[in-house]
Amino acid sequence: MGTNTGTRARGRLPERAVGPVCAVLAFCVVPAGLLAGPSAGWRAALPMTVAVLGALAVASLHTRDRLIPVAATGVAVSSALGTLFGDPPALETATGVATLVEITGLLLLVCLVARYAGTRQAFVLCTVLGTLASTALLRLQFPPTVLEAAAQSSFFALGAIAAAATGGGLRTLETRRIRAVHEARRSQRLQLAGDLHDFVAHDVSGIVVLAQAAQVIAADRPEEVLPLLRQIEASGLQALGSMDRTVHMLRSSDGTAPAGRDATDATDATDATPPVTYGLEDIVDAVDRFRTAGRAEVRLDMDRSPERIGRIPREVASTAHRVVVEALTNIRRHAGSAPWVTVSVSVPVSVPVSVSVAPGPERSRPVLTVSVTNGPPTGGETAGGHLGDRERPGASGLRGLAERARALGGTLEFGEHETHGWRVTAVLPLD
Repeated sequence: MGTNTGTRARGRLPERAVGPVCAVLAFCVVPAGLLAGPSAGWRAALPMTVAVLGALAVASLHTRDRLIPVAATGVAVSSALGTLFGDPPALETATGVATLVEITGLLLLVCLVARYAGTRQAFVLCTVLGTLASTALLRLQFPPTVLEAAAQSSFFALGAIAAAATGGGLRTLETRRIRAVHEARRSQRLQLAGDLHDFVAHDVSGIVVLAQAAQVIAADRPEEVLPLLRQIEASGLQALGSMDRTVHMLRSSDGTAPAGRDATDATDATDATPPVTYGLEDIVDAVDRFRTAGRAEVRLDMDRSPERIGRIPREVASTAHRVVVEALTNIRRHAGSAPWVTVSVSVPVSVPVSVSVAPGPERSRPVLTVSVTNGPPTGGETAGGHLGDRERPGASGLRGLAERARALGGTLEFGEHETHGWRVTAVLPLD
């Protein structure tokens, strides 16, 4: 956690340095304006000093929304008075330097106003400040005709337009960045909500089934209660670990989870790693826990060779694991008395690194097929309409997984199988 804090502190260091740097420059600008007054003329030195001080104030205190229009208005009034009531045009070096410095301050202020001010305020203030910056040169030499003066001012107005465009561009980039951060956080929260639904609900439902079994056999076979309590403890720890990892990712600023899939105390992690991604190898653990917590005959049909599993893309493998966990959770909730459950994961023999898309139906796409089937439940339970999770809106459940499968170019189908049984089948392309 200390590493992340140090990184954030280094990231804010340039922003923190803007205020002191602007204060030092402002402290130097005032004596410079007083020294330039006698040689450049006070009517040129005062607008110059005010323009530079206004730009420095907005640069250092731009987070205070009320300061920007006040500072920009003060600079505009000072520059307008300097243009209207200034000395007659003169090509003296000191006066020209003071005017150019004032124009630079005005252009910098235009950029800052376009970057930080409100939209309407920015439009009005940038127009006024840009006009003053393009007409300030008239103090040095007034063209012979009004038309030439207008042409000269229009030409120098290009600098104000460029400054406003720069500030507006920076504003747009910041807006896009903030929007992207919000979208990423929203997407991550939805993913974490899906993790809670898929993993925690799976473990909690197992705890419920084991507790119900303990109540049934407690009176007749008390010696079997202790193993069930141990299984309940293991499932509870697993659920707590999933919740701790999810809560840690929600609380952390960068949305990362602690290292280690079996960690139960995520808040004590010192170094953050990317969120845990489940794959095909985790399906074995999910099926084993389902088999231990229930009485159904569970069969897993999957090639577990590492060389074949390692070729499956990460997104496809994670989706396959979610499908299996969701299907088993629904069986436990709505068909707990199903006599048998079959989980089938068909891994293709070869997975090409890249597949060139060519027209023609003869080219077959390599796919990963995941199927979870359960027999008809006994004791009056009905699977139809419940296992499919059809009445639940949102991105959780099988409907959310169907959307995820479509995003990967595949399909997910679920429905009744034989008599009151249920089957969930996902076909996920690997190219």
